[in-house]
Amino acid sequence: MERTVSVNAEPVQRPDVNGVGTFTQWRNWIGFWLLGLCNNFAYVVMLSAAHDILKEQESKNGTAPTSATMAVEPQGGNSSNSSRYDCNPVSTAAVLLADILPTLVIKLSAPFVIHKLPYGFRVLFCAAMAAASFLLVSFSSAVWMSVLGVIFASIGAGLGELSFLSLTVYFSRDVLGGWGSGTGGAGVAGAFLYSGLTQVGLSPRVTLLIMLVVPLVMLLSYFSLLVLPPSLPQWRGREAEYTAVGSEDRRALMDASEEEEEQQKSTPAEDRTTGPLAFREKLHVIKGLLLFVLPLGLVYFAEYFINQGLMELLYFPKFFLSHAEQYRWYQTLYQVGVLVSRSSLCCVKIRKLWALSLLQVVNAVLLLFAVRFLFLPSVWVVFVIVLYEGLLGGAAYVNTFYFISKETGDRHREFAMAAASVGDSLGIALAGLIAFPVHRYFCSL
Repeated sequence: MERTVSVNAEPVQRPDVNGVGTFTQWRNWIGFWLLGLCNNFAYVVMLSAAHDILKEQESKNGTAPTSATMAVEPQGGNSSNSSRYDCNPVSTAAVLLADILPTLVIKLSAPFVIHKLPYGFRVLFCAAMAAASFLLVSFSSAVWMSVLGVIFASIGAGLGELSFLSLTVYFSRDVLGGWGSGTGGAGVAGAFLYSGLTQVGLSPRVTLLIMLVVPLVMLLSYFSLLVLPPSLPQWRGREAEYTAVGSEDRRALMDASEEEEEQQKSTPAEDRTTGPLAFREKLHVIKGLLLFVLPLGLVYFAEYFINQGLMELLYFPKFFLSHAEQYRWYQTLYQVGVLVSRSSLCCVKIRKLWALSLLQVVNAVLLLFAVRFLFLPSVWVVFVIVLYEGLLGGAAYVNTFYFISKETGDRHREFAMAAASVGDSLGIALAGLIAFPVHRYFCSL
């Protein structure tokens, strides 16, 4: 991975930070915050919504609960369960895999071809997928329709994440902080808004129809709020991914300190080359990204192994909260930690990504032994650990993409941002697979 450098030795004019430039930067930061919120919103809310709709369908049909329904959250007091852990028959990892596998497939394949689709069409497609997911789940008359709605939400979120991360290279680097904060806010906002609307008496179907405003906000944020640079391929494909003009436009938005540092260095030959990236060149970029992708994948493997393999088993029967309520608070505190740390890029930057990975692995090992030997004295200890877990995961996410953006050459940066997004999804998918035998083992005790 090369350090980003100037395309020429001439000083680049920065926007007026005291006038229009400051206003534009704030518009772009808020725009990316809303894009992050809207992109992950449907993904976050789909599981709870699908659970409620499936439950309603089962009550109408008079059928027994399905494994997909039972996997969404633990139900306390399972009289047929002889395990000391009050287990569900199916691990919550079942729903996790249904939700993450379409995203993983998109992230593994799309970076090699997505540059042929202009950004305007990508945003329209992502908004359409989110709207379709809300409509399918709200009006579903069969289980397969609800599952298809979850898949649509997963596809839209996966394509949106890699597209919007690539889009950040056309703006000042601080928009990464807005994007990260927005994605963290989606977890908290999605859970609280859905729970709040259903709590006041609205049916899940009406609640989901109200949430159709979210894809609309995504479109307004992109097409009306963002100040799109001329170099952005909005509706037409480009002959070359990085031209000298496009590189200059992007660099004109960089921070002054970074700009001065870059102007002292020469331009690598590959940064001066125009034209699309060759397949071999993309593989070379991916090889350099491993130093970022592997720590990110390890962080997410550890935290989702906790969330989907262990959280359900960390039950304290003598506490005033029921099993289901304890589980919901675990998830809520985790999302709060993610929101705080994904919003921290403006205050602190952490380059040692492997340290975050190792700390998260320590969390997973600690809670694994806690489940096996039941040595934790109180649920309050788990609350603190889960909040800390969210802080580590969110910090790893935003710092990974910040330093990829900073340390990748101009020509490769857009592809690198999209390709690196596979790290978290790959870790999540592996965690879901490992969680199945772990859940089965503990529930057999």
